[in-house]
Amino acid sequence: FKIFPCSCFYKQNPWTLDPKQTLRRLRGKEISDNEAEEEKEEEDKDDEEKPKIEDTKKIKEKYIDQELNKTKPIWTRNPDDITQEEYGVFYKSLTNDWEDHLAVKHFSVEGQLEFRALLFIPHRALLTSLKTRRKRTSNYVRCVFIMDSGDELIPEYLNFIHGVVDSEDLPLNISREMLQQSKILKVIHKNIVKKCLELFSELAEDKENYKKFYEVFSKNLKLGIHEDSTNRCRLSELLRYHTSQSGDEMTSLSEYVCHMKETQKSIYYITGETKQQVANSAFVERVRKRGFEVVYTTEPINEYCMQQLKEFDGKSLVSVTKEGLELPEDEEEEKKMEESKVTISNRLVSSPCCIVTSTYGWTANMEQIMKAQAFRDNSTVGYMMAKKHLEINPDHPIVETLWQKAEADKNYKAVKDLEVLLFKTALLSSGFSLEDPQTHSNHIYHMIKLDLGIDEDEVTAEEPSAAVPDEIPADVYWIFFSLLEDSRPARDSSQYGSEYPGFSF
Repeated sequence: FKIFPCSCFYKQNPWTLDPKQTLRRLRGKEISDNEAEEEKEEEDKDDEEKPKIEDTKKIKEKYIDQELNKTKPIWTRNPDDITQEEYGVFYKSLTNDWEDHLAVKHFSVEGQLEFRALLFIPHRALLTSLKTRRKRTSNYVRCVFIMDSGDELIPEYLNFIHGVVDSEDLPLNISREMLQQSKILKVIHKNIVKKCLELFSELAEDKENYKKFYEVFSKNLKLGIHEDSTNRCRLSELLRYHTSQSGDEMTSLSEYVCHMKETQKSIYYITGETKQQVANSAFVERVRKRGFEVVYTTEPINEYCMQQLKEFDGKSLVSVTKEGLELPEDEEEEKKMEESKVTISNRLVSSPCCIVTSTYGWTANMEQIMKAQAFRDNSTVGYMMAKKHLEINPDHPIVETLWQKAEADKNYKAVKDLEVLLFKTALLSSGFSLEDPQTHSNHIYHMIKLDLGIDEDEVTAEEPSAAVPDEIPADVYWIFFSLLEDSRPARDSSQYGSEYPGFSF
């Protein structure tokens, strides 16, 4: 029989019984086993003849401990040994701001609790993302950075403060949950707020720097009055307002109290959008005429601030736009009021009437703020806006003449229209908005017609010519005349609705 090798190496070389005759394929050629042994012996001889490689040299490694950063953390140094330039360099590296800081507070607390803090007030509100808005202070434990702190160390109304807080008493293996439950952190929080208020008071001694600070961060102080009941009195001392007697300068509530008359028992204020608006308001006429100073508050947050403040230095804060305004009366005025036996407005001088809200109702400015809220409670809004009162000035020529005409002719047809016109005009001058401005406009146009002697049924104007000036579009020209002429035939105005939104036809 024949034997077929299984290995592919010997496919073409059948096996024999003599191992010496066995052929192998090596590197592309066939050699016998004897030749392979001879080659191996020659290779061993060549290896013996080669020179031996010397042993590898051993290298000894040396480790030297060297302190590369020999500078101590700036907050651990004595404040007397630190210059303003060093504070400025550290502040810029901490905040990435290109301007120097406005003020700095460097302090340490020792005793049962030990910690050091370095706090900065920037020149302006730094632009940061919402994610890092509350992470303005860095928390260190024994000079080891632990985390960026949010409301745990500094309240939200002081979120413009930047700095470092280093405590010796907090554990190194700290977590956010441990921080929130730490009594030590609450004590640190209280001391930092106290030192911030001290820094603001020190800054207030320099009027120029405090003016810069107040222009940027006044809203934060007012938010603090709304949120921080513990420090409300100290924060109120930092407020500055324009008044009816301060001119272009701003005055504090402490200075206002010093200017008060002996008979004055309250601090009078008015809220509005601009200084010019509140200064020309009818609500301040009688108060200013009597020589009483009125505080002008012109920011929306002042509504919340004044509601929480309520009093200052034992003097109650009274809004001149609400009912129940009581001014100290002179003896002559008291006699005149007793003789007249008529309840009249004690705040009007040159205006015929005004609209006031109830003591617990919203002012006109507060109504505008609440109407702008997207998620307001409509039931509460309706209740707070409902309480309004009309006050008239009986000494005003309009009121006197209107009363005389009504007494002389009970059927005087213009009396009712004039009363409604006065009421709605008082709403506007008092800062309120009209629910239906078109009706008010129609009353005004109607009174203009009566004054000009134009009959309601009389056609007073011809059709406007198509040749109108280039600067006035023809559509606007027709709209203007259609508003003035109640007797004009109705025209299709749907084509103007999209082009002139806000017009009622």
